[in-house]
Amino acid sequence: MPTESPKTAATPKPCPECGKPANPATLPFCSPRCRDVDLNRWLSGSYVIPGKETDPEDAE
Repeated sequence: MPTESPKTAATPKPCPECGKPANPATLPFCSPRCRDVDLNRWLSGSYVIPGKETDPEDAE
């Protein structure tokens, strides 16, 4: 009978804002502050998802 190998915990990724270990309560961030900094960047337009520019002719 094959024995099951013990499950290894995945190495947590660092916080995308500061690089500290992520906190399970605020994943993927380490703290509510880093989470709020990231949200503010999205809301202020600092992060932009690139897309195809539309022709003014296509809009009509």
